[in-house]
Amino acid sequence: MSHYPHPIIAREGWPFVVISLAAAVAVTGFAGWAWALPFWLIAAFMLQFFRDPPRTIPAGPKAVLSPADGRVLLVERGRDPYLKRDALKFSVFMNVFNVHSNRSPVDGEVRQKWYHAGTFVNAALSKASLENERSALWIRTADGTDVTCVQIAGLIARRILCYVQAGDRLARGERYGFIRFGSRVDLYLPLSAVPKAAVGDRVFATSSVLAELA
Repeated sequence: MSHYPHPIIAREGWPFVVISLAAAVAVTGFAGWAWALPFWLIAAFMLQFFRDPPRTIPAGPKAVLSPADGRVLLVERGRDPYLKRDALKFSVFMNVFNVHSNRSPVDGEVRQKWYHAGTFVNAALSKASLENERSALWIRTADGTDVTCVQIAGLIARRILCYVQAGDRLARGERYGFIRFGSRVDLYLPLSAVPKAAVGDRVFATSSVLAELA
């Protein structure tokens, strides 16, 4: 996977930003500001939605970083449907005002990648983990710890982008994907992991710590 140096506006959004700005300028020129205002509001929304700021990586090799911006929906013992194990599950919900760039929670090798087509129910619902369109990564750290990170489409989201494949290596905080227009990320950790975030917490990809590995 090629290096992505955080150009502030995510590359996935460049067509949306350019088209919306061009439309706003064109309507302003032909019809004036009053008619163009809705187009400028759309352009402003596109700019804020596709922002992709750089983040500072916290110290601590055992820290599991949040893979997404948003609110923690749940922290509970659950079943990892990909590695068929009991696990500590975190879910982070992203609304349309959050940054939607997804980052690796740990250093490790991608052992396997799964993609499942599915529905587009509200990503805040528990059933979204198993029913919605999703893309999952199995990441194994250098000490053999298995982490499963799942991008899940939402009610509005219609495009999950994941740029890594089995055999790729990821560094903590490294950008590996993007979900357009509202979504959710689930994270499955060993039961021995110690939670550092709670339900309702606002978290930020890379800079927030969700848990510590044992």
